[in-house]
Amino acid sequence: MHVTMEHALAAIEAARKKAKKIDTQMCIAVVDSGANLKAFLRMDDAWVGSIDIAIKKAKTAVFFGMPTGEIGKLSQPGNSLYGIEHSNDGLITFPGGLPIVDEEGVLVGAIGVSGSTVENDHAVAAAGVKVVGVSDLPAHPWRT
Repeated sequence: MHVTMEHALAAIEAARKKAKKIDTQMCIAVVDSGANLKAFLRMDDAWVGSIDIAIKKAKTAVFFGMPTGEIGKLSQPGNSLYGIEHSNDGLITFPGGLPIVDEEGVLVGAIGVSGSTVENDHAVAAAGVKVVGVSDLPAHPWRT
């Protein structure tokens, strides 16, 4: 199952409102469960370089079913996923990408946000997810 266009646009609008509230300009991407771009917004004056980052954050979150910041923790030197950011034509392993999980616990897509600090990126992504679902998948046996 994929995130619907209605939900993708609702997530982008909620994220846009949060970005405006904290006075920043963001690029916001929503991908479906196959990591295909479903909806995108580049706010006025958002960095052009953030376009690619937002899309890659969303793809990273859906590829691995977890927030990009969590993958970042696992991908530090000496940790189990060190070097993972070089796979899949480039991943982003810092905060700002969150899975979108429906009420049945199914991963339906992800949102990626870029354009400010990673803390702001994460907060804006969380605002987008909040209106359409949650970002936590049911536990996997390999997660600790």
